[in-house]
Amino acid sequence: MDDPTTVSNQRNQSAPETPRLNLPARMSDSSVYLENLPSRTMHINRLINSNYNSSPSRTIYSDRFIPSRSGSNFALFDISNSPTSAEGKEDGSGTYNSLLRAALFGPDTPDKKDSLGSPACRNIFRYKTETKRSLHSLSPFGLDESVPGIIHSPVKAPRKVLDAPALQDDFYLNLVDWSSNNVLAVGLGNCVYLWNACSSKVTKLCDLGIDDSVCSVGWAQRGTHLAVGTSNGKVQIWDASRCRRIRTMEGHRLRVGALAWSSSLLSSGSRDKSILQRDIRVQDDFASKLSGHKSEVCGLKWSYDNRELASGGNDNKLFVWNQHSTQPVLKYCDHTAAVKAIAWSPHLHGLLASGGGTADRCIRFWNTTTNAHLSCMDTGSQVCNLVWSKNVNELVSTHGYSQNQIIVWRYPTMSKLATLTGHTYRVLYLAISPDGQTIVTGAGDETLRFWNVFPSPKSQVNDTCGVQAI
Repeated sequence: MDDPTTVSNQRNQSAPETPRLNLPARMSDSSVYLENLPSRTMHINRLINSNYNSSPSRTIYSDRFIPSRSGSNFALFDISNSPTSAEGKEDGSGTYNSLLRAALFGPDTPDKKDSLGSPACRNIFRYKTETKRSLHSLSPFGLDESVPGIIHSPVKAPRKVLDAPALQDDFYLNLVDWSSNNVLAVGLGNCVYLWNACSSKVTKLCDLGIDDSVCSVGWAQRGTHLAVGTSNGKVQIWDASRCRRIRTMEGHRLRVGALAWSSSLLSSGSRDKSILQRDIRVQDDFASKLSGHKSEVCGLKWSYDNRELASGGNDNKLFVWNQHSTQPVLKYCDHTAAVKAIAWSPHLHGLLASGGGTADRCIRFWNTTTNAHLSCMDTGSQVCNLVWSKNVNELVSTHGYSQNQIIVWRYPTMSKLATLTGHTYRVLYLAISPDGQTIVTGAGDETLRFWNVFPSPKSQVNDTCGVQAI
């Protein structure tokens, strides 16, 4: 094999034998010494700042430390690889040198500090810059202009995209919730972080430790109390305004993946198949236990009048309970996959929507007052979440396999007002802002994306849904 282009340094014949880095053949034995850091820094600086001629008849091979620039995709990092020197030599780009120095010696400038100021919180909820693309280019399937009922509004990829490292790709968890005080709670690994939507301030609320992890978060309907369900089967109540844990409640044997508040009553659903009703005003860990599901409880929602609780499970069942029952008062068994997506309509009493998983793909509507199955819509992909607009009679669904899309529907016609794409993993998490205009979606691609999908109460739009990204 041809000898690659070399960078020559004068050999010091009198130097004693010293440990050396494992360098490729293109570098001299004595190119880099380990005797002391200043000497090492001087030699490496000389290497990365030096200009050398490339032999046009020889292929330039990459070594493990300094890759060949001709084989690198600099466009990915928006770095120019054009030669600009008068002699026509390869330009020692300042940006390239900075990146290389950072890789060798670590960050040394203030702008490389993480947003929270501590290594443990590196890159949490930092704004993510993305290439602006049209909706057609974002969608793996494109848009069929001939499909009736789809309004092609000027939807863009969301400009507000936050990094959410360690956001789990687990269908059965509920890790995102938006409070009435405009604070977003997100469970990342074994920690819960709070993001203030007004100030963009990030606060680390708690760390459960290496032996536990966050499986669900849920804000009380009013105030600053946040419930946190854990993989150890416990439910913690936190006062978010003071970052202080109020109490820890037990009762479940396995992880708690679903939470729902009704005033001071907190319902928790677990992999142990049970639902516990907890009154946080009393000392007991729970007041009653609801039994009926044959597999993990992954969806829980109280109706707006706080009279009915809907639960969905991995047993493909949708149950409805009242305030005093320990057995379901209504049982719906039409879904053919896990029921995580549940949403009560704020516009019509007793109107309940539910969505099924990969083998089902349907959104079904129920009237719990008359115990009637109203309608069914096959969405073509796994239904992960549902939420109704408080301002107009519309709802949003998020999806997983196979399209990972977000759809805005008009009810009761179930005509598509918009289809939003951009997530590269299943859109497992969904929450709506307190003003009812913005939704946030989270996925296993470790991003949170914000979409302005609904009008304000004062500017309801009847003919079209102007969906925009904020």
